Amino acid sequence: MKKIYHLGSCSTCKRILKELEPLNGVELQEIKSEAITPEQLEQMAELSGSYESLFSRRAMLFRQRGLQEKNLSESDYKDLILEHYTFLKRPVIVVDKEIFVGNSKKTVEAAKQALH
Repeated sequence: MKKIYHLGSCSTCKRILKELEPLNGVELQEIKSEAITPEQLEQMAELSGSYESLFSRRAMLFRQRGLQEKNLSESDYKDLILEHYTFLKRPVIVVDKEIFVGNSKKTVEAAKQALH
């Protein structure tokens, strides 16, 4: 299975998708219009090792809610990601049993190698 979870309005996601082309056989899921299911999130967490590794501390809601002041648990991270799409670090690229989370150059390059 090849799948990319992304945000259509995110310029970084758009740039990375363009960089990863061609995307033949890759399923794209726009997380704002098609919410992540608990099952999908569970699979991502299994591949990445934790819900925390999927969580974006850059989300505006993170600061607005004062979450940086709190000691969050794995179940908190899971609930927050399921509650609002902006808490998912993106893009998330799944290639068979490998997962690539975020937009660092190294991560994107590794995802490109796995996809092609």
